[in-house]
Amino acid sequence: MHYVRPIPLADPARPEGALPLAGGPLFFDRVEILERGRTPLILPARELDPAALAPLTAPRPPLAGLSMGRPRVMGILNVTPDSFSDGGRFAALPDALAQAQALASDGADILDIGGESTRPGAAEVDAADEISRTAPVIEMLRGQGLSLPVSIDTRKAAVAEAALQAGADLVNDVAALTWDVGLANLVARSGAPVCLMHAQGTPQTMQADPRYDDVLLDVYDWLAERIRAAEAAGIPRSRIVTDPGIGFGKTLEHNLAILRRLSLFHGLGCPILLGASRKRFIGTLSGEPLADRRMGGSVAVALAAAAQGAQILRVHDVRETRQALVLWRAVTCEAEEPARGGTQA
Repeated sequence: MHYVRPIPLADPARPEGALPLAGGPLFFDRVEILERGRTPLILPARELDPAALAPLTAPRPPLAGLSMGRPRVMGILNVTPDSFSDGGRFAALPDALAQAQALASDGADILDIGGESTRPGAAEVDAADEISRTAPVIEMLRGQGLSLPVSIDTRKAAVAEAALQAGADLVNDVAALTWDVGLANLVARSGAPVCLMHAQGTPQTMQADPRYDDVLLDVYDWLAERIRAAEAAGIPRSRIVTDPGIGFGKTLEHNLAILRRLSLFHGLGCPILLGASRKRFIGTLSGEPLADRRMGGSVAVALAAAAQGAQILRVHDVRETRQALVLWRAVTCEAEEPARGGTQA
């Protein structure tokens, strides 16, 4: 079996005949053919069969009303007492509400609200506790007039159901519908989009000694299988997002291998979500032990993912990431309207 990775063009002056990457702002005219145990081969994209090109070029359907034609920023709101990145700063309801509004004001396109830490070594949270942490926040945000799409970050059907009833729009499952057999049926019935993330093991075990034959292709195959399982459960591919799961059962080398060839995952025909913000590998590479001081590295990884066509960037530092994306697009793709309060020069 071979795998086709589109190679995005870095030059905004794209050559004649270049193809759009997943209907977004990037283009490609070459592909990398990957096969287990063989040296990669670079070919002109136009030499591919139309069926092989289709998932690489087709525009992605809107997600919760959002066009996937440009990178979207998903702001992280952890309403947990033991988050690796913010230490429970937003566990109390007033703090959670204030932070959600701040993320929205900073330019988040989506809010991702989670009530169970999935950092390495984290313990499972009872569904009732997870619901009590997340559903009231979502309900009150809707009551305050928040119109942004809201994602519930959970692997449990009961938590997702309570969140959807409270006003959430999509489900972000780090277990890709493998933890709770009822979650696939709930997502299918609700009509909500779902993000399927790859993880090797559970939070308690995933970083013990993760191993792969070929991490890039193993993750791709696993996500392809989970997409098939979701479709069999009644969830159309048009409502599925994929996430390669940076840091979830992966070493530093595994993470880098995925990030360097992230565009491979366009072959799955779904939007790509990348969640690398403040993670340990950034601290390891940059020499920064404190998670909340890894903003620079997080923005760098987000831009690298956007340069490979990732449609959704899950981040803590929304304002900085959005500002970086605006400048990146102005330089490499197309100019955006200046942000409110900005000046033209």
